[in-house]
Amino acid sequence: MLFACLQNAARSPMAEALLKHHRGTSMYVDSCGVRQGQLDPFAIEVLTEIGVNLTRHRPKSFEQMEDSFFDLIISLSPEAHHRATELTRTMACDIEYWPILDATIVEGTREMRLAAYRQVRDELQRRIEERFPLQPEASA
Repeated sequence: MLFACLQNAARSPMAEALLKHHRGTSMYVDSCGVRQGQLDPFAIEVLTEIGVNLTRHRPKSFEQMEDSFFDLIISLSPEAHHRATELTRTMACDIEYWPILDATIVEGTREMRLAAYRQVRDELQRRIEERFPLQPEASA
């Protein structure tokens, strides 16, 4: 499972961390960007608010990926969707596009910007819980 966005600085690392938090080690999850950016401190802050640690994430591009075999790529930006489509021409992999707000372009006060990142976090969390529901444990 791979999440991809423009710089692997906010949306895709947030999605990766949220899915890992939601599903634990039951599936392999990674993230990347069309270009390598720098981890966004607002992304770290809004995930910390809900008990998810993002501080160990190191942004990387598609080219820096150690593993290129995924069953599913979820692109979170138009540029990442285009790149994922190119990548999967030679591999059996499903692609989904989740158009998620790029909170890095929101201007205003610190609180206004944090509100945009919280909106992204909450939308990603909602989509992840819908797309990857936890299975109820089988009764003994």
